[in-house]
Formats: sequence, C-alpha cells, structure tokens
Amino acid sequence: MATPNTTPTPTGSTETSTDTSADSVATVKAFLDALSRLDTDAALNLLAEDVVYQNVSLPKATGRAAVAKQLALFGRYCTGFEAINHRIVGDGNTVLTERTDIIEIRKVRSEFWVCGTFEVRDGKIVLWRDYFDWANILAATAKGAGRALIGLAKGLRR
Repeated sequence: MATPNTTPTPTGSTETSTDTSADSVATVKAFLDALSRLDTDAALNLLAEDVVYQNVSLPKATGRAAVAKQLALFGRYCTGFEAINHRIVGDGNTVLTERTDIIEIRKVRSEFWVCGTFEVRDGKIVLWRDYFDWANILAATAKGAGRALIGLAKGLRR
C-alpha cells in the first residue's frame, strides 16, 4: 500500500496523494514514451486537467487544453522525437529527469540536453517543467541542418 504524501501543487496549495516514487516514475516514462511515438492523445491522457507545462524562459501553458495546443504544433511539425533518459529519479510525487531530447523535423535532427521536473498526482502529471540551454539547442539545430544539407548535396551528386 502506498504511503500518502503531502506535496505542494503547481498553484501552491497542498494535496495528499498516494502515488509512490515508482508509480510517478512509471507515469513520466509512459508520457515520454507516448511523445516518442508522436502519440499526443496518449500523452495528453497522462496529464491532469489542471496541468502546468513550462519550458523555462518561455510562458507557461496552464490546463490540458493549453498543453494540447502546444502538442498539436509538436505533432504537426515533428517527424520524430525521442527522449533518452540518462537519469530518472522519483521522490514520492516528484520525478526529475536528465535526458537528451531528439527532435526531427523532416531531415533536420536536433539533439539537446534537457532537465525536467514532473509532479504526479493520482497517476496524472500536474506539473511538467523542462530546463535547457538555448545555446545548446541552437547549436544542435545548426548541426542538424548542416547534416541535412550535406545529405542533400550527396544525393544531388548521384
């Protein structure tokens, strides 16, 4: 039987949940796996109605509908996504990830470092906050675009 945990929610109130670290980690893994399959419906089903999503330095999306709009853009432009977890650690309702995210948009493949914080309540993600370095993303995107151009040039020479 899970031990109740009292944790702050993204809005600052406290709630009691019976999620264990293992349950919370499993929820986050399932969420990232759904994104890797580009299955935004499955990913959205793992989010609470009052979820808060933020790529730090960008505005927050509050509520599943707002996150759905952002994931719709993701699904529209991304032709591939993978989250490679280097470390994933749970402490009750909180899950921290250190990972490499790989985003493909047609022939451009961008790999960059991300650290994520997730809060899980009753099997649903209530907070998804990712931290990354914009310079790292820009460099990765330039590298991916360069590889795509080289591939295109090689294809034209044949």
